[in-house]
Amino acid sequence: MDFYEVINKRRVVRDFEDKIVPDEVLARIINAGLKAPTHDHLRNWEFVVIKDKKDKENALQFVKQGIEPTLDILKQTLVNGTLQQKMYAIAMPRQYSMLFNSSHLILPFFKSNSGVMHPASVSSLNPFASIWCVIENIFLAATAENLACSMRIPVGEEGLNVAKAIGAPENYLLPCYIGLGYPAKDKPSVEQIEYTAEQKIHWGKWQQ
Repeated sequence: MDFYEVINKRRVVRDFEDKIVPDEVLARIINAGLKAPTHDHLRNWEFVVIKDKKDKENALQFVKQGIEPTLDILKQTLVNGTLQQKMYAIAMPRQYSMLFNSSHLILPFFKSNSGVMHPASVSSLNPFASIWCVIENIFLAATAENLACSMRIPVGEEGLNVAKAIGAPENYLLPCYIGLGYPAKDKPSVEQIEYTAEQKIHWGKWQQ
């Protein structure tokens, strides 16, 4: 697949086919993630990959607990409005299923430092920035393999609780959950808000 085709096809998907991704394909995708730029050259990233349903239930138990309150808010606030609201109306009810029903649940971890959660400057966030480069590489590689990913960012203490549940060291943080799999053929499609480079480039100085 052409690089720009991959860029244009890359989407978050929340409905998957009941089909397992081969381990060698998973390895290629993780290897693509490991090619991301790293601030310290050490690539202090680790991946917990889960296929077994009981193990998924254990890792996702805190997602499941937080869904009902979120859905109550959703019913009150998001009713056929903007494109952003329509996206949330599809995404929020699937926060658990889009991860549980994926072929592989991937938990990417990065080694943190004291400045990540309480940054003194932008450079304090270097470990956090690096792991998101990893995650984007994973999404792009999955697209190149005709696969797709779902993603959830932990809320509140959720990430710390998941890390404890799966035995991660205390100095490693979970930035998101990734569900990897074959996208369902009848998956819902949400219209995207599109911009062009011409709309976003400011030559010389910021133009209003």
